Amino acid sequence: MDTDNEQQIHYGDDYHYIPATSVASGKGVELQADVYAFTTQIVNLVAIGLPGKDSFVLVDAGMPNSADEILAMTRDRFGPHSRPKAIILTHAHFDHVGGLVDLIREWQVPVYAHTEELPYLTGEKSYPKPDPTVEGGMLAKLSFAFPHEPLKLGSWVHSLPDDGSVPGLPDFRWMHTPGHTPGHVSLFREKDRMLIAGDAFITVRQDQLYSVLTQKMEISGPPRYFTPDWDAAHESVKKLEALRPAFAVTGHGSPVSGEQLMDGLHMLAQRFGELAVPDYGKYARHKH
Repeated sequence: MDTDNEQQIHYGDDYHYIPATSVASGKGVELQADVYAFTTQIVNLVAIGLPGKDSFVLVDAGMPNSADEILAMTRDRFGPHSRPKAIILTHAHFDHVGGLVDLIREWQVPVYAHTEELPYLTGEKSYPKPDPTVEGGMLAKLSFAFPHEPLKLGSWVHSLPDDGSVPGLPDFRWMHTPGHTPGHVSLFREKDRMLIAGDAFITVRQDQLYSVLTQKMEISGPPRYFTPDWDAAHESVKKLEALRPAFAVTGHGSPVSGEQLMDGLHMLAQRFGELAVPDYGKYARHKH
């Protein structure tokens, strides 16, 4: 990468290491031969491609300061000289783009996100601040310290194709699943009903510190402290439930499959106001 272009990309001004972890940190799970979910501290990313084939696609980019760990994982799985065809973002919250600038500098590959997510990746717009007043546990109370300012990726970031295709992943389609963020997307592969859901729904109560530390399984709505539009979030969950996925990797919590996934996602879609929407908080809506 030339020096001028490298100087144009950087993290948000409030980016910093977050001292939070879980029992899953540094571990990976192979859901299919070509789908590998890996956890950095308290968030998941996904590497899609066959092991040892040098080329793959990375979905999301971990916590702040996680680039070295991500690079080590990809070199171990795909080969010492491996590099992705592209990096796809479900959204641009700090815990999904935490290693992104360093990964671009190392790999020099394009990044793709929904058009409505681009302002948070080009320095134009900050996310709404996290809401530490929201109903929830200790992690929600600590969310005031979470970064929310935009990255500046310059010419490295692009809009996902309008036709629903995913660069580098011909078998996957992307779908717009807003609510947690305006441009949140999820990825789905019809042939094995594999879903990469980002934070449209998750499999742990992300606002509760004990659940995060232990990774206690619970199909839940998006993180309460960072979700401003609960009506859109509910519609997104219903859209994903209608796919009847067989496997799901979410942004937080363990991968889930089979009846546990379908039953849990159905219950969440049917009882979203009760199970997901907080009773109080800056972005909470009246609950019926």
